[in-house]
Amino acid sequence: MTTKLTRSLIYWALLSPLMVVILFPFGVMFVTAVRPREELFVYPPTWGFSEFRWENFSEMWVKTNFGGALLNSLYVSVAATVVALVLSIPAAYAMSRYRFAGKGAYRTFLLMTQMMSPIVLVLGLFRLMMSLGLVNDLNSLVLTYAAFNMAFTIWMLQSYFNSIPRDLEEAAWMDGASHLTSLVRIFLPLAVPAMVVTAIFTFINSWNEFVLALTMMRSSEDFTLPVQIYAQVAGRYQVEWHHVMAATVLATVPVAIMFSWLQRYLIRGMALGAVK
Repeated sequence: MTTKLTRSLIYWALLSPLMVVILFPFGVMFVTAVRPREELFVYPPTWGFSEFRWENFSEMWVKTNFGGALLNSLYVSVAATVVALVLSIPAAYAMSRYRFAGKGAYRTFLLMTQMMSPIVLVLGLFRLMMSLGLVNDLNSLVLTYAAFNMAFTIWMLQSYFNSIPRDLEEAAWMDGASHLTSLVRIFLPLAVPAMVVTAIFTFINSWNEFVLALTMMRSSEDFTLPVQIYAQVAGRYQVEWHHVMAATVLATVPVAIMFSWLQRYLIRGMALGAVK
């Protein structure tokens, strides 16, 4: 027992510097969000302040249209995640269970797309969405985010699908189940951890994306959270940093809730997906 406790203390001591580096920006963000406006630029800077101004959050919500941007980001992120999963599951299943001509080339193509930055394609995507009449339409972000995340989701799902024994499907076929029935009722329930992991990463990528949202959205009513927060800083004579940081704190809440809620699936999916 003593040895285990000592080992735990050593591990925590070794991890402490990393934890400080990771948590320091969040600490600065929160302190700035609840600090009174007149105490933002005191010198020398201090962690202490005279009062907690929780009113900063309510004032920010009203002045920055945070609620509308939050709904836009939720819609875009959830819809892009659903579209990416619906399209990636059949592709990953086919790559895991079937042999076909060009399979290796397709895998290479997916890997190459992961090396390409979305910024390179911004102009082409903007012209494409303009021809489709989707500029200043949230659905343009749904389509582009789903497309850019599909390569990752297919790779992740295929790796996990390979770890599921074929015997389970073959037993279902022998009992008279069709391929679709075995896929929906037997195969996919076993792959829930992998689907949750890919959904989390796709959601976070869509939630945090900035460049495409800034390019496609023209109306402030259609801004997502990253663009809405950026609008409170860019081109302004005076920046209300306590409002900016309050908005940033609230923007991290949905992602934190998702991680806490789905943590067991995240760990299980990443661990089992690496084992064949």
